[in-house]
Amino acid sequence: MNTVPASIPVLRWAAERAHLSDTALERSFRKWDLWLSGDALPTLKQLEDFARLTHTPIGYFFLPEPPALQLPIPDFRTRRDEALAEPSTALLDTLYLCQQRQDWYREYARIHGFARLEFVSSASEDVQPEQVADSMREVLGLSVAERRRLSTWTDALRQLISRAEDAGILVMASSIVGSNSHRKLDATEFRGFALVDDRAPLIFINASDSKAAQMFTIAHELAHIWSGESGVSDPEAGSVPKQGLERWCNRVAAELLMPMDALNETYDIDAPVADEIQRLAHLFKVSSLVALRRLFDAGFIDRDTLWLNYRQEVERIWALDRGTGGGDFYRTLAARTGKRFARAVFSSTLEGQTLFRDAFRMLGMRRTSTFYEAARVEGF
Repeated sequence: MNTVPASIPVLRWAAERAHLSDTALERSFRKWDLWLSGDALPTLKQLEDFARLTHTPIGYFFLPEPPALQLPIPDFRTRRDEALAEPSTALLDTLYLCQQRQDWYREYARIHGFARLEFVSSASEDVQPEQVADSMREVLGLSVAERRRLSTWTDALRQLISRAEDAGILVMASSIVGSNSHRKLDATEFRGFALVDDRAPLIFINASDSKAAQMFTIAHELAHIWSGESGVSDPEAGSVPKQGLERWCNRVAAELLMPMDALNETYDIDAPVADEIQRLAHLFKVSSLVALRRLFDAGFIDRDTLWLNYRQEVERIWALDRGTGGGDFYRTLAARTGKRFARAVFSSTLEGQTLFRDAFRMLGMRRTSTFYEAARVEGF
């Protein structure tokens, strides 16, 4: 039986990145502890199995040290105080998949003569957030009064996604990598990212987060599209990011979702802060952290009150159930890939312009029957 000299540091690194314990690995690889001590070597078949399990390219295991992996776009994640760890395989694979989808759609848009989107890169940090938020509402056809009439945060989220897609933005929301329900995305690592392009702007939302938090993330990533700056983010309404661009995007997002004029008209000065932020969050279909931050921005509460309630709200929110990757495949496909993107792929493939093989890869499918059923569900 042929063995291969796999790098011990890379074996440890791959296991840690995949969040696999020694106990778990020993169940699949009986000599795992001997591999780490150098007293035994894996066979090529075992190394291939380990590479698949940890989602690591097999070539990495022949390097003396783990490679230094970096995000292919700017990293604006600033929420945690500790140093950011290198990106997980889940985040990297999601980014690469979305870049492939964007590349395909950009060519599709060019072939079909779609006009360049003028709102992309139309603003900068020098522009007042209120002005940018007004531009967004005009382009997306959004109305605060209309959103306040919606019953739930889910309805508001669907409306915001639909309006963004109608404007030409690809919006993809998922809690898993591709269509693999065993590979979960972690909201503590990232909440979303934006890939700027004037024909195929793309926003990805980590759907493992709460619906209210996803609302703010989409609004934040829309600000990135308007600014012309791609990046990975972990936006949180109550935090104050170090980067100026992220602070600006947060201010734009807050103004888009909860305009100061509307807040001044609806604020109840006599209500306890804890009760008022819940009422305002329900009224505007935002998170309680957005409502809390806006009260501070408006001067209705001081900084001590802000941070006291902020800590309490963070603890309460993280105790709640988050989103999941479950659900019917055909119903969740449009959310995971974006309805605009999925319909373009169906149309192009059925017209013979895109190979089924490529369509399967971009949509996360394996069978022709699945493709045709998904196309039928979308009205093709």
